[in-house]
This record gives sequence, structure tokens and C-alpha cells, in this order.
Amino acid sequence: MSDTIFALASAPGRAGVSVIRVSGPQAFEVARLICGDLPQARCATLRRLSDATGQFLDEALVLVFEPGRSFTGEAVVEFQVHGSAAVIGAVLRTLSEIEGCRQAEPGEFTRRALENERMDLTQVEALADLIDAETESQRRQALRVLSGALGDLVGQWRKDVIRAGALIEATIDFADEEVPTDVTPEVSALLDSVLAGLSRELSGLSAAERVRTGFEVAIVGPPNAGKSTLLNYLAGREAAITSDIAGTTRDVIEVRMEIAGLAVTLLDTAGLRETSDAVETLGVDLARRRALAADLRIHLLPAGTNPLIEVTDGDILVAAKADSMVGGSGVSGLTGRGVPELLENIGARLCDRTADAGLAARERHRVVLGEGKAHLLAARDLLNQGAEMYDLAAEELRAGARVLSSLLGHVDVEDLLDEIFSSFCVGK
Repeated sequence: MSDTIFALASAPGRAGVSVIRVSGPQAFEVARLICGDLPQARCATLRRLSDATGQFLDEALVLVFEPGRSFTGEAVVEFQVHGSAAVIGAVLRTLSEIEGCRQAEPGEFTRRALENERMDLTQVEALADLIDAETESQRRQALRVLSGALGDLVGQWRKDVIRAGALIEATIDFADEEVPTDVTPEVSALLDSVLAGLSRELSGLSAAERVRTGFEVAIVGPPNAGKSTLLNYLAGREAAITSDIAGTTRDVIEVRMEIAGLAVTLLDTAGLRETSDAVETLGVDLARRRALAADLRIHLLPAGTNPLIEVTDGDILVAAKADSMVGGSGVSGLTGRGVPELLENIGARLCDRTADAGLAARERHRVVLGEGKAHLLAARDLLNQGAEMYDLAAEELRAGARVLSSLLGHVDVEDLLDEIFSSFCVGK
């Protein structure tokens, strides 16, 4: 991290204000070259920016952050310039011409924050989730983890595991002496507490992952049940072709939207029926597979028909084409009748599934928590077999603590970091 890096930290394109960030050991010297004297730390001050020849670039608000008190943990200077492509280009070009100062790579500012222990790896992942958040539930979940809640939880587990290991190690070290206290009850209590916490997070992980990535809701039914019309009404646009000809929809049409604060992808599937058309048959087979894999299915049922695929717990059955009905309940994508009630129903059922969502929300978290739990279960079993197994139990506890440390990015994650930060935008 000897280089000083810079990048546009705000979105590209025309704006009232754009932010250019400089971070690294030479950040203050670099800033002085283009704005003269630096303002007091953390006090936004107006400065004239100039290039190496003295050419005036822009007037900007300049913010200075001292090492250890910045996002990256390094010396940081931010320039809030006028957000035109010409101004941004001129300032970035001037920075690139300064020796020892280079364009940041994707996620490099955040990677430096991790390496300088300003964040742990769960917070880095949460920051990426926050940037990508489309819904209120995603925003709230990302902020919980970004605040350090998951890191604090894992840190406490790790502390308890290390304490348990230390107690067993002490017993081993004084095996030839009379130890006044039996440490087994305390070690067992520590392990039981950590295992209970790991189990809770693992049980809530699928729900949290759905909040992060979104739910899939499939609209299913026979041909001409009004599936595509309903999808278009919900999307507020012509996302799917509609006609009276059976078999019009042959592929799965997807529309992303927000329902009850949750990210939901609605799937319009091919009408379910037996057909001699080879292409339509492929569409029907795909519709069945996608519908069965979805988190929730809306079965649109024309009068006198039954569901054409298995109805699972939580699915919604609703009468189709309510615009042609007199009385009764149903839904119509043509007039919107019953749509508010349908959306409320979908939202309630999906919210029920997120009630037990934990803090862990990624497959990496599932793998690490599962490995940690396995080591601790093995340690508990060995502990229960008596003092002759304490050596092996201590080794399992060391392995468990090491695995939990990897969740926070402290050990064995170098290969993973490149993959994680490659998804970040330049400037973050």
C-alpha cells in the first residue's frame, strides 16, 4: 500500500457536485500541488484547483482526513468539484500526472480500509450490499451488518472459543499436578452458548439471503388465464406480449419490483398444457421447472379449473379474469381488480418468511459457520470422553477459532479478497 491512489468516488455523468478522493502516504503532498495550503482537518474549505502549469481547473470544497481517522485509515483528501465531465476529466488527468499517484483499482479504497482494520470482511460485504440495495429491507439489512453487528457477534464467539481452549490447555499443562477446579462445566457452557448462536444464524441464513438477493414469485396457470396481462399491470409497462392465442408466452418473462419493502422478481410462465408444438413444449417444461423452484407461486385459475402443478404451503390460489366476474373475489390484470389485495397477500407471506432472518446472508457465511459448528461439536464430543481426549478437543477448538477468524477476514482469505473486490466500482 505504498502507492497513493485517486478516483472519482461519486457516480459518473453530469451532476451538481462530484467527489474525487485521494488516499495514501502522499495524499497531503498531492493535494498541496493542486490546491495550495490544505484546510484544517475535517473542515470543508473552498480552494482553487490548478494543474502543474498553474492552469485554473475549478473551485472546489476540499476535505482533509488524517491517518487513522479516515475511511481507508490512511491520509485522505476529497475534492468536491463541479460535476461536469470536463472538470472531472481535467482534475483526474492532473492527478495522474503527479509522480507516485495512480488511478485506484475497483474496491481498492475499501480493501485498504480492511487491511488497515477499519472494517472487517463482513462489513466489506455489507458495504457492497448497501451500494447494490434496491429496497428498504435490503438497506436495513446491509446497514445492520455494516454497523459491525455480525462482526461483534462472531468476535464474541471467537473469544468464548479461545477461552474454552485456554481452560483445556491449562488442564493439560497441569495434568501431573492437582488442579483445584474442574474446568469441564465452564468449557461445556461456553461451547453450548456458541453452538446455540451458530445454529440460530444458520437457521436464519436462508431468509437473510433472500432479503439480500430477492424472492422469485411465479405466476402459473393454463393458457389465456391472464398471466401476462397481470404481469404487465404489476410492472406498469408492456413487459410481456399478450394475445388471445394460446401458447403466446413460450419463455419465462422476468420483472423486478418491490413488494412490501422486499425485492421480488415476478415470473410470467408459459401456459401449462399438453401440446404437440415442440417449441411450446420446451416452454411449458421450463415454466414448470421455474415455477417449482420459485419461492412462491400465484395460481391463476379460470372458472371451473384446478391447479396444474402441485400447490405447496404458502402458495396463493386466485380466480383469474375477475373483470368478467360478477361479485366474488379474483384478480384482473386488465382492470386492476383485486391487484392491491393480491400484492398485500404476497407481501404478507414473504415477510413471514423473513421474520427469522439473521445477520449472516451469504453462501460464504454458511460454509464458514457450518465448518465452525462442526469443529465445536467435535470438541464437545471429545471433551465428554474424558481427560485423555483433551489434546484432541483443544485442537478442534483451535481449528474452530481459526475458522471463525476467517469469517472476519483475519486469516486464509487472500484468494477470496480478489473476487470480492472485483465486484466493487472504481472509487469505492
